[in-house]
Parts: sequence; C-alpha cells; structure tokens
Amino acid sequence: MISYDGWDREYQKNKESYLELFDNFMSQLNYEDSEFLEKSLAEHIGRKYAIGVGSATDALHFTLLAHGIGPGDEVLVTDFSWISSASCVNMAGATPVFCDIDSESYHISLDSIKRMYSEKVKAIVYVHLFGNMVDTTEIQNFCKHKNIIFIEDSAQSLGSSLNGIKAGSIGDCSVFSFNSNKVIAGINGGGVVLTDNEFVADQIKMIRRHGKNKSFDILGYNSRLYVLNAKIIEQRMLHLETTKSKRQEIARQYNNAFADLPIKTQGTANGLDHNYHKYVIRFTDKEIRKRVKNALNASIHYETPLSKNDMYQTTDYKTDECVISKNVSDTVLSLPIHAWLTQDEINTVIKIVRENLI
Repeated sequence: MISYDGWDREYQKNKESYLELFDNFMSQLNYEDSEFLEKSLAEHIGRKYAIGVGSATDALHFTLLAHGIGPGDEVLVTDFSWISSASCVNMAGATPVFCDIDSESYHISLDSIKRMYSEKVKAIVYVHLFGNMVDTTEIQNFCKHKNIIFIEDSAQSLGSSLNGIKAGSIGDCSVFSFNSNKVIAGINGGGVVLTDNEFVADQIKMIRRHGKNKSFDILGYNSRLYVLNAKIIEQRMLHLETTKSKRQEIARQYNNAFADLPIKTQGTANGLDHNYHKYVIRFTDKEIRKRVKNALNASIHYETPLSKNDMYQTTDYKTDECVISKNVSDTVLSLPIHAWLTQDEINTVIKIVRENLI
C-alpha cells in the first residue's frame, strides 16, 4: 500500500526529538500562548504580525471580519479550490462571487475577475493552489484601483516562492494552514494570519479570544493554536527546506516519466520554488482519469467546482460560467507526494500511470 501522508514515517525517523520536546513541554507547562511560533513565522515570511488560530478556515473568516466585511458585501473567490476558500465568505455574512480559473495555473482568472466585479465587491480571496505561485501583479493592481482587499489564501503554499517573493508576503492579509495534509502539519491542524496592519492584527487577536480586549468588546470565537501543537509545528519548520527539496525531487521524477504521455503535469516556471503540496496531473478526458484513479486509489483535488456544491444551488450566489473550472475538475488527479515516499513507491506510481495510458 502506497503511503499518501507519511507523517507516521516522519515520526519514527524523528521520534527521539518528539519525545524530548514533549518531556520539556510537560516539565515546564509555562507557555501561555503560541507567541513563540507567531514571532518565528512572521520573521520567516517577512511580516510584522502573525496571529495563530484554530484553522486556516478560521484565519480566512476572521480576516474578513477584521476588515468589516459582512452582509451586503461581495467577495470574489475561485471556483476551483477547497470549500473554505468560499465558505469563509458565508461565515462572515457576505456573498461569494465565483470566478473561473486560468487553464495553466488553475488559479483565479483576471478576465473572470473583471467580468464578475461590481461595486459591492470588497475583497478577493486569492488561492495559491497546490503550492503553485504565479505573478499576481495585474490582479493586485486591479484590486488597488478598485479598492478591493487582497486576501492571500496561502494555506497550501508554505515554503513556496516566485522570484524570491514568498507565499504569504503579498496580501493585505495572508493565511497558512497546518492541517495534516500540508507540507508542514500540526498534530491537530491549526492556522495563522499574517499582516502588516496593526489594527487588523489587534482585531483578529480579539476575535480569536471571544472578542476580549480589556473587556469583551466584540463578538468573538474560541479559536486557539494550542501550545503543544505550536511546538510540533515549530519543530517541523526546522525541516521545511529539506522536506520541500524531497518533494521537488519526486516531482522531477514524475515530470520526466510522464513527458511523453498525453497528460498535463504541473508547471516549472522560471523563478518558481514550488513546495508541491500536491502533485496534480490532468488527463484528456474523465474516463482515463477514472481508470488511473482506481488503479492507484488516488485522490481528486477537486472533483466538484465550488459553485456546484449543494449549499450554493440557489439564486443568491453569483457565478461566472466557469467552463475551465468544470473541465479541470473532471480531469485532474493528485498523485502521492511527500518527503517519506520510498523509491519503490515512486516507481510503482509511475508504472501504474504509464500502464493505464499506453
């Protein structure tokens, strides 16, 4: 059975370090919060503030609340991502507006953004999907011209950069996820908001703690990045570059092995340092995808465009035609990729893909 996660293997390799970490933690028990990790992440990305919360979903939700976005407002979102990239808008009481994607990067399309823009639009949630990054200059300029808040959903892209610009460093606010399927994972998830805006940072700090400042000033939530979880994340961050390099080597093997096949592999643009949170290939049709998926017992990210989920099947939501999103959802497949895959497992994946296409 091919491993699709690998954290169990990572633990066995680094077991002594984890046992020492746990012993130190339980012996001291004087950590009040996750400030030590927040400071480290802010410095790593080059931000003034980092605020730890319970999940990246909470991070997106709280970011919208901190900017005063709510009922009557619209937020531009991609039609091709994990549900949190859109549901965070509903949580804030605002309305998601679904935009189509670019056929190469699978990121939200500037042309679609322009088609779907209205004066009600107050923000955009821009997703660096699968850890990939592309030049967002034109989209950022459009946002500045229209006074749209640019929220960078970097949940999947910790460690990625483009021309030296790190994921998480370009948005008015940015978020990361530490869910179990991420390049750096906590033991029970977790998320963080990064920003250079002191007011927004202070608002999110209150929101995550029941709205408390000197008193309970605003409506808030109980959303903590638990301290032991933060210590695990801190430990794993020490190995980010090594982990990323191993994923990149596996991706190179996949790219080389599939170069002669009628499938689209992930791009390797100049200046891109890709963390390969996911290694996604795209077939010419749905039936071929189904055959390879069944042979590998692989996952699809994502099989249903966001706007086609049942919760959005009402007339209350605006959506572009999203033809590309639908086609991509029908034809993509995620192959196993993590730093603890064995060479035999990599060879098996390559063999199965090739056998089902030739």
